[in-house]
Amino acid sequence: MPDEHDEEICHAFDLMYRGLEISSGAKRIHLPELLEKQLRKRGLDPYDFEFYINAFRMGAPPHAGWSIGLERFVMKLCNQENIRECMMFPRDRTRLMP
Repeated sequence: MPDEHDEEICHAFDLMYRGLEISSGAKRIHLPELLEKQLRKRGLDPYDFEFYINAFRMGAPPHAGWSIGLERFVMKLCNQENIRECMMFPRDRTRLMP
């Protein structure tokens, strides 16, 4: 969601811990017209997103979301170099199944 006074600023945050982003969140755009404008601004065709935009045409309250990268946080707390050392079921090129 862009700021009402300065479109270059958005309502979002990143929580940094020891130089690594461990959490982020943002207020989401809930106005169909603004969604379409922002898509066009980024060179995207709003028609390709009609399924999503239509949900907001039915009415949606202002809302936001956030998440935390728990493994990233644990990696920093435990002073590990590789995030796979802090994951329950790490994946890489040679391991796809637990």
